[in-house]
Amino acid sequence: MNIDGKVAIVTGGANGIGFCTARKLLRNGAKAVALFDLGDSGGESAAAELNNEFGKDRAIFVVCDVSKSEQLNESFNKVIETYETLDIVVNIAGIMDDADWEIMVDVNYKGIVHGTILGLHAMGKYKGGNGGTIVNMSSVAGLEGIPIAPIYGGTQYAIVGFTQSLKHYYDKTGIRMLTICPGLTTTAMAARFMSTKEHAMDLLDEETAAIAMAAMQKQPPEHVASAIIQLIEKGKNGEIFVSENNQPPYAVEVPSYATLKVPIEEQPTI
Repeated sequence: MNIDGKVAIVTGGANGIGFCTARKLLRNGAKAVALFDLGDSGGESAAAELNNEFGKDRAIFVVCDVSKSEQLNESFNKVIETYETLDIVVNIAGIMDDADWEIMVDVNYKGIVHGTILGLHAMGKYKGGNGGTIVNMSSVAGLEGIPIAPIYGGTQYAIVGFTQSLKHYYDKTGIRMLTICPGLTTTAMAARFMSTKEHAMDLLDEETAAIAMAAMQKQPPEHVASAIIQLIEKGKNGEIFVSENNQPPYAVEVPSYATLKVPIEEQPTI
């Protein structure tokens, strides 16, 4: 996709990877970007900063809790009413908090599902749209799990599976379904997790979590945003990009389970 002239929605767009992605979309010629985020996220200032840099009305802030389906629906309608079109949806909003895991599931998984459905309905050719691109953000934890945050890891696996399932409808929708899987990134979400004193299921203590996090290589959010732009511009339908350790992104393939057969070792008869 050529980003020039396109209208985009970025959830979690007021800070971190979301804000950096919105900036790079505009830098690559997007007509406008809508930042969806919570009311106390600083979204007004974020949009103002982008408009100062790229021109009036290039960015708007829409107060939205992605876990609330009605709010998300109203927010999508506002963008379409404002710009009369929509071309790109980047679902980034997420949290990492196994101690409050029910809310995390609502934000991380339900928010992605709602955002994707609304994107399909707004852009899908089967709904009279012109097609487009949806990028769902998962994590490397959605490719191999993460012992220090197993419930968070489960939500990330769900995002990968959900997005991979929808890639099969491209001929009907005209929408590429893409997934970005970052490694540890220096965001407020990661900082909050590292400073927490509560973890789910009494399996983990803060010292063990801190040691594990300290051992991971970090990268700035701008690096992940660059990978997202590359994915939008060059990614094939269904592609998964990994961005980790501040290195260039690379694509990964999820193999068919049928190719992973391992014979079950027979136990000796007693």
